[in-house]
Amino acid sequence: PMKLYEIGSNIRDLRKEKSLTQEQLSKLCGISRVTLGKIERGAVTSVSVHILDLILSSLGYEIHFQSINNFGLVNL
Repeated sequence: PMKLYEIGSNIRDLRKEKSLTQEQLSKLCGISRVTLGKIERGAVTSVSVHILDLILSSLGYEIHFQSINNFGLVNL
């Protein structure tokens, strides 16, 4: 599973690919630049799905659920 700091670095990479500053993206999302910076650095211990959805949709992406192989299966 992806860790929060990995999600943050992916968000930073996507933002840079779109040639957006943290200030520009944070305004698009309606969140503070400080919050976005903390998310990108992995300096937050939790972030709501709503905030992640706002950020990703502002970058042209959406949250996607994927099955984990053998999730919930017991090995005997």
